[in-house]
Amino acid sequence: MSPVEAFLAEPYVATLTTLRPDGSPHVVAVRFTWDRHAGLARVLTVASSRKARNLTANPGGRAALCQVAGYRWVTLEGPATIRTDPARLSDAARRYAERYAAPPPNPPGRIVIEIAVDRIMNLNI
Repeated sequence: MSPVEAFLAEPYVATLTTLRPDGSPHVVAVRFTWDRHAGLARVLTVASSRKARNLTANPGGRAALCQVAGYRWVTLEGPATIRTDPARLSDAARRYAERYAAPPPNPPGRIVIEIAVDRIMNLNI
C-alpha cells in the first residue's frame, strides 16, 4: 500500500468542496470512503443538502475532498455524480461502516455522491 493509500485508509474526516450556482465555493466537513480500485470517493448525504443541490444544478461538475492531519494532506478531485440506486447506496453504507466502525446515519432522502477521481494531490505523505 502506498503512503497516500495508507493515509486515506485512516478514519479522518475531510472537507468537500462543491460550487454553488453563483460559482462561489461551498466547503463542508464530511465523512467519506475511498475505493482506489474503482477510482471513486463516496460521500453519503441527503438530496436536500447544499452539496447535493450544488451538484444537481451543475451535472458532472467537479468536487474536491481534502483529508488533513497536521501538516499532511491528500486531495481527491474529479467530476461528481449523485447516485440514488439502492445497490450503490448499500455499497456506500457498507464501506462507510468499515471505515468508521459504525453504520452511517440513514435519513430519508439519502443519496451518495460519487467522485470519479482524476487528480490526487498531497503534501508530506
